[in-house]
Amino acid sequence: MASTSTYAPSREDFAALLDESYGQNDALEGTVIKGTVVAIEKDVAVIDIGLKTEGRVPLKEFQGPGREGSLQVGDEVEVYLERIENALGEAVISRDKARREESWVKLEKAFENQEKVEGIIFNQVKGGFTVDLDGAVAFLPRSQVDIRPIRDVAPLMQVPQPFQILKMDRRRGNIVVSRRTVLEESRAEQRHEIVANLEEGQVIEGMVKNITDYGAFVDLGGIDGLLHVTDIAWRRVNHPTEVLSIGQTVRVKIIKINHDTHRISLGMKQLLDDPWQGIEAKYPINARFHGRVTNITDYGAFVELEPGIEGLIHVSEMSWTKKNVHPGKIVATSQEVDVQVLEVDPVKRRISLGLKQTLANPWETFAEKYPVGSEVEGEVKNKTEFGLFIGLDGDVDGMVHLSDLDWNRPGEQAIEDYKKGDIVRAKVLDVDMEKERISLGIKQLGNDPFAQKPADAAGGEESGDLKKGAVITCEVLEVKEGGLEVQIVGTDLNTFIKRAELARDRADQRPERFAVGEKVDARITQFDRKARKIAVSIKALEVAEEKEAIAQYGSADSGASLGDILGAALKAREGKKD
Repeated sequence: MASTSTYAPSREDFAALLDESYGQNDALEGTVIKGTVVAIEKDVAVIDIGLKTEGRVPLKEFQGPGREGSLQVGDEVEVYLERIENALGEAVISRDKARREESWVKLEKAFENQEKVEGIIFNQVKGGFTVDLDGAVAFLPRSQVDIRPIRDVAPLMQVPQPFQILKMDRRRGNIVVSRRTVLEESRAEQRHEIVANLEEGQVIEGMVKNITDYGAFVDLGGIDGLLHVTDIAWRRVNHPTEVLSIGQTVRVKIIKINHDTHRISLGMKQLLDDPWQGIEAKYPINARFHGRVTNITDYGAFVELEPGIEGLIHVSEMSWTKKNVHPGKIVATSQEVDVQVLEVDPVKRRISLGLKQTLANPWETFAEKYPVGSEVEGEVKNKTEFGLFIGLDGDVDGMVHLSDLDWNRPGEQAIEDYKKGDIVRAKVLDVDMEKERISLGIKQLGNDPFAQKPADAAGGEESGDLKKGAVITCEVLEVKEGGLEVQIVGTDLNTFIKRAELARDRADQRPERFAVGEKVDARITQFDRKARKIAVSIKALEVAEEKEAIAQYGSADSGASLGDILGAALKAREGKKD
């Protein structure tokens, strides 16, 4: 009979096996393991994790946003093993922690590859919202919810949707996500696809989405185009709301596409005939038209001649007489006016208009009513360093130059006789309609003393023109120590006879010999009409008469004395006067 040998482990061997078994089990703590649902009791699920022990997990951990809540006996699930055995001899396990561990691994990989992840917005917190990323909880800042601020987020809650991970910190358990980034990327792809199917010159329908001061944004089916206010109509549109309203469907033409920025410029007026076509034939130079003032600026007023055609009345072409006046004081917006075409530029699309040209030219009217030589009356409007400005009929001004104020006095001295507001008379000297100037003269109301004919020294009749050497009669106006202030008889011309020119003999060169009102004969020794200077001398006359007497009455053999000769000459002169 054969003997059988049986191995019986020693106490030491059993202890080693037990330690090895427990060591392997201990290594499973802190990891995700698979288990089987063996029972469902009220609100917990009993799960066998295969270590001759079971654990309990609340049913709510198997539920959550976007997840089915039905769990059945026999289902295999993954759980997180926190501890193999607690005081009750059960394993401590968690479905939430298992899902979180799985999610972090997937999320880190998606973040590294810049891939989108799916999540569900399930709660609102300060500054934003919380998002369930299949177990991991992320923060969604309010600014990252949508491209534009939205008031009601309710439609976005509890709905699975893609997100982009912006930041991750596993140690702190922080994840920040963005929905806006996903939308922008999707929108960019959509815009690129739409733009690729559009062409410049294409006519398309769109809906007015937004209106601003400078135009309207039109939705072309996923991408917006700008319809600038100047491209809405050929006529002036002050604000897009005059023509458009939000939600309105419009036909537009694509003017320009920028494929880099996806900017699209649109136009409505381009679908209509260009009113500037053949503009020169419609609005010939000097032709007159009726229009409506549409806009007033500092430099003029715009007048609509027809829808889409406007011309500018420059401020200089608004009034004949109102200079340096704001256009708004001459015309008003919406006022109907008659204008004359001055210039047409079809290339620059400009028409220059004149308002004053449709009215009577006050300079022409004045010239017809007051020809050169006419006398006029007006108020002194202004005094300047070069003359007086006089207000005249027809709301025009005339100027009296300093040189035309007085015949005998310098203009600087004569102008002191006048002040603003004085009513004066003047003579029209010239009317320059092109330069819009009227020249007046006040001194011309009287005769030029230098052109008058003096009384003859002998008989008192008018003699020839004033000239050097002529003998004239003067009336003493004033006796001064240095001579006599006199007026040439028969003229308005005054002059001064110096003391040395009062007599031939030095003893008789005494001003006191003469009396005011006394008339004396003298000889003109200087006459300059241009410089308006005249000098007379009694002495020169006496010397001339002496020479003449000697030549006439004296001879070498007559025996007459100088006194006899002069006496005879004096008697002859007195006889002429009588």
